[in-house]
Amino acid sequence: MSDKRTFFSTRLGVLAATVGSAVGLGNIWRFPYEAGTHGGGAFLLCYIFFVFLIGVPVICSEFAMGRRSRTGIPGAFQHLNKGRSGWNWIGWIGIAGAVMIISFYSVVAGWTLEYTIDSAVGMFSDHVQHNRHAEFLAFTQGWKPSLWVVVFMGINGLVLLGGVQKGIERVSNILMPLLFLILLAFCINSLLLPGAGEGLRFLFNPDFSQLTPTVILGAMGQAFFSLSLGMGCMITYASYFKDDTPLMKTSIQIATLDTLVAILSGVIIFPAVFSFGMSPAEGPTLVFEVLPNIFQQMSGGRIWSTLFFLLLAVASLTSLISVSEIAIAFFVDHLKMKRHMATLTLTLVGTILGVLCALSFGPLKNLDLFNAFDYISSNILLPLGGMSTSIFAGWVMKRSTLYAELQGKGKLPRAAGEAIVISLRWIAPACVLAVFIAGLMI
Repeated sequence: MSDKRTFFSTRLGVLAATVGSAVGLGNIWRFPYEAGTHGGGAFLLCYIFFVFLIGVPVICSEFAMGRRSRTGIPGAFQHLNKGRSGWNWIGWIGIAGAVMIISFYSVVAGWTLEYTIDSAVGMFSDHVQHNRHAEFLAFTQGWKPSLWVVVFMGINGLVLLGGVQKGIERVSNILMPLLFLILLAFCINSLLLPGAGEGLRFLFNPDFSQLTPTVILGAMGQAFFSLSLGMGCMITYASYFKDDTPLMKTSIQIATLDTLVAILSGVIIFPAVFSFGMSPAEGPTLVFEVLPNIFQQMSGGRIWSTLFFLLLAVASLTSLISVSEIAIAFFVDHLKMKRHMATLTLTLVGTILGVLCALSFGPLKNLDLFNAFDYISSNILLPLGGMSTSIFAGWVMKRSTLYAELQGKGKLPRAAGEAIVISLRWIAPACVLAVFIAGLMI
């Protein structure tokens, strides 16, 4: 535990950084295709329900653990377990998951930079229907994605070299308002499209006949993963919180804003999909193969396409920063490295592994680290980490410690505290276990 720990300087900085951690490709890329393939409105309602049923309590627990321990993982588990190391393995899961996520996430983030540049120079502005699937495959199977990994990891490293206040907080304070401005501009444009009403009905008019166990599990998983839970992002960021940061209020704000971004992404995409006769159930290809064809048919499509992929790039960067900070905090707190050396080390390791993941679609397709890292982190490490963190906070961590951190310098209604404990002890572990088992069966 560091006695010279840096803190976020303002509450706005806290909110911008933590929302930036939660908001990422999971909201803008994954949510629309999950909602599209699971029937729209019914999925959305389930998603919102699970965000507040399990998401908010787990965020609260991670915040309480991070601020009380004033260290990242696995030190938080050891500190809160009276110095014993029996639960440290959860922290190691978080470190391993963070490194894997950095590796493959930087590849997808690099794709967003490629498409931003292509949009800006007019690659998607002609009126010829391209075979976007073939174009996307040709791009991902080449060497160009490796270059974008290097570029994106370099940008990420420069931000992190600035530290908590001058790097993470300062950049988050700029990028998060920019992200919401772009989202709102897009929503206005989508709502003015002919046939937008059909897309809105698909998203907001639930058909409960489609509420199957698969839809419920999908919504549960989306709620968990979109909030960046299970790997220690929130524990690490909370270790930089001042004592007067209201943890429960901040948790609710994060969940609300994260959900708002997902909904706004749906408002952007589904009216456009229906207006131009596309299917909402296009799956993961929706963003990189379907939307470029839609943008080229829009008035001002070149501008909208550029802004959209810039939006994805911004969301990718804020998330990648937070995941990277997990490992950097570990290097600094436990390996006693200087921050600049920790940042350079992580950037080098992440870049090498990211390049190997990028080549998984072409020269190294037999190795396929991209899908291996994605599967192991998303289907095994994160659910295990999230489930174990809930159990630790609900059963091992002293309830008085949890209450004291959540209360801070204000008041914590007894009913709210009890509800959080019940969720951490029973509901969240059961829900995450269901997601874990479903993920292993895919």
